[in-house]
Amino acid sequence: MAIRCRIKDFTETHNGLLKHRGELFREAESITERLAEIKNDIKALDKTLRVIGYEGELDAIMPRQRRNVIFGQGELLDALMLELRHAERPLKSRELAQNVLATSGDDIRDRRAVSDLTRRISKCLRVQREKGVVIGKQDESRNIQWVLRPRAG
Repeated sequence: MAIRCRIKDFTETHNGLLKHRGELFREAESITERLAEIKNDIKALDKTLRVIGYEGELDAIMPRQRRNVIFGQGELLDALMLELRHAERPLKSRELAQNVLATSGDDIRDRRAVSDLTRRISKCLRVQREKGVVIGKQDESRNIQWVLRPRAG
């Protein structure tokens, strides 16, 4: 027996969800600002320690941080090869980063994630270019566009 919903108008639900979404964005923004403040404070402390004569290695005494693993070994390369295989034209590293993020369900509007992944993709594809797997062509803006090397047959 099917249960029917008597509610036909979800405007209150929409408003509530939109309000909560806005609150989360504001919270994320304040956390980002606080993180920037903390990093500035650490730099100031480091500078003060140096001024008053501390000569030890500051990075050596830092607590170990957990490494955030986004891709397992070889996963990024596999994703890139799949994207290049299905591409109808040469793609820039940034376009590949956005495609990989979209495929994994992440937000492609996250500038930091796109920039970080773009650098990793560029490095990964430069290594593959040296191996002869991909070809990197420079466009008029000096951006490299990547394509798979055609198989000799």
